[in-house]
Order: sequence, then structure tokens, then C-alpha cells
Amino acid sequence: MPHVPTEPAEPAEPTGASALPRANTVVVVLALAGIVVSLMQTLVIPLIPQLPKLLSASAADTSWAITATLLAGAVATPVVGRLGDMYGKRLMLLISIALLVTGSVVAALSHTLAPMVVGRALQGLAAGVIPLGISIMRDELPSERLGAATALMSASLGVGGALGLPAAALLAEYTDWHVLFWVSAGLGALAAVLVLTLVPESAVRSGGRFDLVGAAGLSTGLFCLLLVISKGADWGWTSALTTGLFGASVVVLVLWGWWELRTRQPLVDLRTTARRQVLFTNLASAVFGFAMFAMSLVLPQLLQLPEATGYGLGQSMLAMGLVMAPSGLVMMAMAPLSARVSKARGPKVTLMLGAVVVAAGYGLSVAMMSAIWHLVLVSAVIGAGIGLAYGAMPALIMAAVPMSETAAANSLNTLMRSIGTSTSSAVAGVVLAQMTITLGSATVPSENGLRLVMAIGAGAALVAFALAAFLPGRRPASTTPATHTASAVPVEAAP
Repeated sequence: MPHVPTEPAEPAEPTGASALPRANTVVVVLALAGIVVSLMQTLVIPLIPQLPKLLSASAADTSWAITATLLAGAVATPVVGRLGDMYGKRLMLLISIALLVTGSVVAALSHTLAPMVVGRALQGLAAGVIPLGISIMRDELPSERLGAATALMSASLGVGGALGLPAAALLAEYTDWHVLFWVSAGLGALAAVLVLTLVPESAVRSGGRFDLVGAAGLSTGLFCLLLVISKGADWGWTSALTTGLFGASVVVLVLWGWWELRTRQPLVDLRTTARRQVLFTNLASAVFGFAMFAMSLVLPQLLQLPEATGYGLGQSMLAMGLVMAPSGLVMMAMAPLSARVSKARGPKVTLMLGAVVVAAGYGLSVAMMSAIWHLVLVSAVIGAGIGLAYGAMPALIMAAVPMSETAAANSLNTLMRSIGTSTSSAVAGVVLAQMTITLGSATVPSENGLRLVMAIGAGAALVAFALAAFLPGRRPASTTPATHTASAVPVEAAP
């Protein structure tokens, strides 16, 4: 029988003033862990042009240093979330961080492609840290602190990526490239020690038997799908390999869904996932992930393209990182505002507001792409919208699922965002490959191509707005269930 706590989960310390320092500590530590993990997104960006030379491999082969992280994260996120619900969220959080540290050390010691890809894949296996952190917050924090805390944790996905770029560029420019990975290993070790000493393990667990068949099916289907999205442009979108893998992903995912609806203890409770609030939040998250990543694909290129193009700004990698960094700070600053708006009007309104702000940021880029301060403003506005929306997503998910499924549900939501960003990269790659100009002996994206990708990002944000409009309206009660009352004791989902 699944283990169900016989008593409500109690705070480790009394509520009131004495509980505040403990709550603050848990939030800070978990947010730091989330930022450290999200740094892996941008860690190798400064190295991309040099990787073929550094690893003695072709450019097509070295792209696996990025693809491996994406694939590993997609496979690990839902599995780690379910294991966290069953066996302990802090335990799985620590295991995830340990994998990140191990992967960083392997990459730091590598001089050829194979160990680098292995290290990057191990780093990707830590992608579940952010949804696990949100779920720990739900278990451990008083309800009045939960909204702002989960908003900050959710935003850390973008914060780490934005702040990591200038730091990685600085290290890559002035030190040996291996230092990037030694620093990430050190940050991971620090995060692990802080989590181990300062974050309590929750007693809220679902127990039960792990769905190995479901995990294998979802992992295989996602692997094939994301491999097509990531490598389809290189292989050819109509090639036998691309179409074969896409067909395989469809078949495997259909069979996986059939299995999940019939097994007694599924990896993902599809009946819960089909609830309107969960379904439309996940759909909006995928489209929002698409919208968010368009900025990351266009602005760095615009900043670094030569001035001879007539629209490029001719900046260095370090300058590009410094221009993008304010968007991460804005995301972090918007977390408490996101929580306040959700408390006053409901997270549905917050998500819709965030989508409108992101669309407005992309709209600004139509007329403001000719100066550095233009791009700082555009990225900051888009970052503000991302901060608002990312803070609302976990609130919407947690209001619709039982506590025993919190980590699995948040992990699936994070996965949907990742699929959106991967699809955005593929679409932008196709657009920019088709719309080019010739500069000397080089072919570079045209100004119209860059503008089109930004316009597609604005359109995606408006689609996310429309999807969010289908979410249920605000309930009279708080959107975040009480975490330390008898009503919050988890019950196993019906088979």
C-alpha cells in the first residue's frame, strides 16, 4: 500500500516571527540551486564557435554538446519529479545536483568530444531541480509565503540563463575554457551543501510502485521528438531519418498514453493532466517557452553581427552578455509583483498580463533594433513579462493537483516549457537559414529575417494569452492550498 502520512505535515518551527528566518533560508537556498542549474543553458554558448577546434571534431558533431543537455533534461524532468513525490523531493534534488557536479567535472577534464557530450548529458539530468524546488516550497512554506517564493523559483530558470551568459563569456575570454566547468562544479557543490544542511525533507510522499514501463515509454518518445526538433535542420526536414524518428515518437507516445490510462500507478496521471486548468496551463507554457526563446536567438546575433551589415552592432561576446543580463535581473524583480497580482486577481490574470507584456516587448523591437540601449530595453520588457508569467504557472498547476502529485505535475509543466524553447530554436533556425545576406565570403541572417523571428515571438505570446483565457476564473478560495492543514494531507490518486 502507498504510504500516506497519518498526520498533517507540520512546519519545522513555530509559525510567526521565528518561522520567518527559516522560510527565507529555504527560499534563498532553493532559488540559488535553480539558478545554478539554469546556468547550464548558457554555459557553453561562448565556446560554440571554438568547440570544433577545442575538441578536434566537426561543427555538426560538437553541436551534440548542446543537444545532449536538452535531451537528458527532457528525459529526466518527469521521471525525477515522480520519484520525488514517491521517495522524497529533497533526496531527488540532491541526486540531481550531484549529477550536475559529476557532469561538470567530466566536462572540465575532457579534451575530446565523447567525454564532453557525456558531461553535458549528466548536467542536463539536473533539469528537475526547479520543479522539485517549487514542490518543496509547497510542502514547507506557510501559504502566505508560497506565491512569491514559487514565483522566484520559477523565474530562476530565466534568471540563471541571462546572468550566466556574461559570466561565461568573461571566463571564456580571459581564462582556459575548462574553468567554466570547474566553476559550475563548485557552484553545484555549494548548492548541494546548502540544501543538505538548510532544507528539510518533507514527509509528504505518495509512495507506491514506480512505473518503469511508463518512464521508458515517455523517455523514448521525448528523445525521438526532441532529437527531430534539434537536428532536423541538419539532417533535412524531409529526410528518412527525420520523418522516421518523428513517426516513431508519435507511435511511442500514443502507446505510452494508452499504458498510462490503464496502469494502476502511472508515471503521469493523464486524467489529472486533462483537467482544464492543468491542460491549458501546460499548453500556454509550451507556447510561452517558444515566445521566450525567440529573444535569446535574435538579440545576441544582432549585437554581434558586423556593423558592415547596416544593422549589426559589432559587439563582443562579453558585451552581448552584459546587454542581456538586465533581463534576468528584471525577471527576479518581477517575482514578488507576480505573486501580488496573483493574490489580488488570480494567477490566470497574471499569466495573461505576462503574455501581453512579452508581446509588447517584441513589438518594441520592430522600431527599436538600431542601438544597444534599444536592445537593453526590449530584453528588459520581455524579461518583465516572463517574470510575471513564470510566477503564475506553478500557482495554476498546484491549485489543480493533489499534494502527492506536486513534483510530477510541476516537472511536466517545466518539460512543456522546454519543448516550447526547443521548437522555437528549430523554427528560428529555419527562418534565419532562408533569409540571409552575403557579407564578403560569409552568409549571415538578414535584418528582415531577424525581425520575422521577433514577430513570430510576439505572435506566440499572443497565442499564450488566448490559451490562458480558457483557464477557469479565480476561485473564492486562495489559489494555493493550505500546506499545513489536515486538508492538505496527500491522498493517493484513484487508480
